[in-house]
Amino acid sequence: MGVWRGSDGIEVAAVIVGDRPCLRVSRWNGGQRTLIRYCSDVREVAEHVDLADLTPAPNP
Repeated sequence: MGVWRGSDGIEVAAVIVGDRPCLRVSRWNGGQRTLIRYCSDVREVAEHVDLADLTPAPNP
């Protein structure tokens, strides 16, 4: 699955919840992740973050 990062510790990750794919929007702060929202599509993500600010995270 893909992970994208933005400014202010924003992270968007493609994940599976139950049996449903979704996009998890969260913020990293001081080593702690705070969930903002699970979104069903990119339009929902855009309500919470600036999509133009996101860049692909490097593979570990």
